[in-house]
Amino acid sequence: MIINIFKAIILGIVEGITEWLPISSTGHLILVDEFIKMDISPAFTEMFNVVIQLGAIMAVVVLYFDKLNPFSVKKDAQQKSDTWSLWSKVIVACVPAAVLGLIFDDYLDAHFHRFLPVAIMLIVYGIAFIVVEKQNKSKTPKCTSLADFTYKAALIVGFFQVLSLIPGTSRSGATILGAILIGASRFVATEFSFFLGIPVMFGASGLKIVKFLANGNTFGVQEILVLLVGMVTAFIVSIIAIKFLLDYIKRNDFTVFGWYRIILGAILIIYWLVAM
Repeated sequence: MIINIFKAIILGIVEGITEWLPISSTGHLILVDEFIKMDISPAFTEMFNVVIQLGAIMAVVVLYFDKLNPFSVKKDAQQKSDTWSLWSKVIVACVPAAVLGLIFDDYLDAHFHRFLPVAIMLIVYGIAFIVVEKQNKSKTPKCTSLADFTYKAALIVGFFQVLSLIPGTSRSGATILGAILIGASRFVATEFSFFLGIPVMFGASGLKIVKFLANGNTFGVQEILVLLVGMVTAFIVSIIAIKFLLDYIKRNDFTVFGWYRIILGAILIIYWLVAM
C-alpha cells in the first residue's frame, strides 16, 4: 500500500502541473503510468487518472471563489449579474463536450488511451501553438476582459474543447487556442479555460466513478487512500501551477509549451519504435 501511495503522490504532482499548463494532463498520466504502474486493478487506474482531476479543479474553486460566487455579500447587483452571466457562458461552452463525451467515452478509452496517439497529439498541438502565437504577435486582442466574452465565443471555445476528448490534446490547450483564435487575450483565454474546467471535470469524474461501480468494482481502504492522496497532492500543486501560469503569460506567450510538446512527443515516438 505504501508504494501505491507514493506512486499516487507522483501522479498527483504530474496532474497538478499538467492540468493547467497546455501540455495535456491525461496524456502525461497515461505516459507516467507506462513507467510507474500502481499495483491495483486496471479499472481503478483508468478511473483514478480522471477522478484525480477533482483535486486539481478544487484549486480553481478556492483561488477564484469570490469571483465565481454569485451569492457573495461583497458584490452589488451588477456584479452578481455579471457572475451569473459568466456561469451561463461556461455552461454553454460545456454542452458540446458533454454531449459528445457521453457518446464516445467508451470508444475513446478503447482506441486512444495509448502511447502512440498521445505522442502524436502532443506534436500536432505543439505545432498549433507555435503557429498561432506567431500569427498572433502583431494582433491586438479584441477581448481583454471576461465581460467582453460573448455567448457565441463561449460556444466556439466549447467546440474546441471537444478536441481534448482525445488524450494528448490538452483541455486547457485546446480551449486556450480556441479563445486566442477568436480574439481573446492570453489572460482572458486562460481564465475562461480554468472556469470551463469546473463542470467538465466534475462531470467526467462523476461519469468515471459511476462506470467503475456499475462494472462491479468497489472501493477498498487502499483504493480510497490512494485516490485521496492523489487528489490532495494535485490540489496543492495546482495552486502553485495556476499562479505560475497566470504570472508567466503576463510577460510571455505559449510558444515554449509548443516546443515542449513537440520535443516530448518526438521522444515518445522514438521510445515506442524502439520498444516495438
